[in-house]
Amino acid sequence: MSRRPLIVMLVAAEASGDDRGAALARALRRRLGNKVRFVGVGGARMAQEGVDSPFDIAELSILGLLEGLLAWRRVVRRADQTSAIALKEQPDVAVLIDSWGFTLRVATRLRRLAPDLPLVKYVAPQVWASRPGRAATLARTVDHLLAIHVFDAPYFEAEGLPTTFVGNSALNVDFSGADPHRLRARIGAGPDDPILLVLPGSRPGEIARVLPPFADAVARLKAERPGLHVVIPAAPTVAEAVKAQVAAWPHPAHVVEGEAGKLDAMAAATVALACSGTVTTELALAGVPMVIGYRVGRVTYALLKRLIRTKYITLFNIAAGDFVAPELIQDDCSGEALAREIARRLDDASLRQTQAARQSAALDRMGRGGPDPSEAAADAVLALVAARRSA
Repeated sequence: MSRRPLIVMLVAAEASGDDRGAALARALRRRLGNKVRFVGVGGARMAQEGVDSPFDIAELSILGLLEGLLAWRRVVRRADQTSAIALKEQPDVAVLIDSWGFTLRVATRLRRLAPDLPLVKYVAPQVWASRPGRAATLARTVDHLLAIHVFDAPYFEAEGLPTTFVGNSALNVDFSGADPHRLRARIGAGPDDPILLVLPGSRPGEIARVLPPFADAVARLKAERPGLHVVIPAAPTVAEAVKAQVAAWPHPAHVVEGEAGKLDAMAAATVALACSGTVTTELALAGVPMVIGYRVGRVTYALLKRLIRTKYITLFNIAAGDFVAPELIQDDCSGEALAREIARRLDDASLRQTQAARQSAALDRMGRGGPDPSEAAADAVLALVAARRSA
């Protein structure tokens, strides 16, 4: 009798995790064909790979301390619901992707309910920036870590957690099919018209806190530059909220959805105004100079100021040890300040070129050019499963 298909449980709670989960599923299917089946929790992209999520992960994209406290009961309920999938499906391995608070709750439940189930954490908490005690917590909870940064491993291996560096998928985004002319034709922009890309985040809390000052900045820029085209690639987790807010703007803006539309927009952009996150690495890879803005609740910000040990929040700034791209955080993230920094870059081609070159150099320090992260992650997951079976 043939062995049943390998059952892989994938759990992601945010848009970036949904991307990673879908890519990992594809890599595993390339190796195993119809001898692998996926279960778990994810978004639209993981659904395309066969992950039938029991709920919409948008409700787990929580930003800030107060928001987290208010959502606590919902998060606990969803963690219980997620762990119940393992009892029903009996997976051979569970891969918990990013989203520290939610995936840790899931991991502790799975460890209790299915003690023999191998648990893999994909993307480490950034203990090099804040809360180093999380390294020991993770080591007690999971069996293996798939790290996306070269500087992650020592923190977790010191706690006894086997760690595999797989690389950052944002460094391997394929822009070969991106077409800036297609985007320009779509929005009615000429070949030399300036395009401002606005990326307000992928969490509802980010849209609520970050998009308003971004909108103020856009209004100021459009008042002085009526020929400026504004394009907003919307993450699937927040697309409807973004479109609802943008519809009320006094100046027109083009909302694009889908991965192809986002890559076309990045290839066409003159300058970007970006919420801090994975997208900043993708923009740097596309050669787009940017200004970075971010806001959280006041209580959360006061707490983070005490916890964070690095003066940068953007990965390529951390790698460069400098503010290659300006970071306007909290009260500094105002429409006036954002517009001023964007205007400098719109008006100065030399500044744009210099910043793009420095961003690119920082990506090399981050490990650009390494193996495909999804392929490396698939190899590590299958190796763990094989080791468990042989044991």
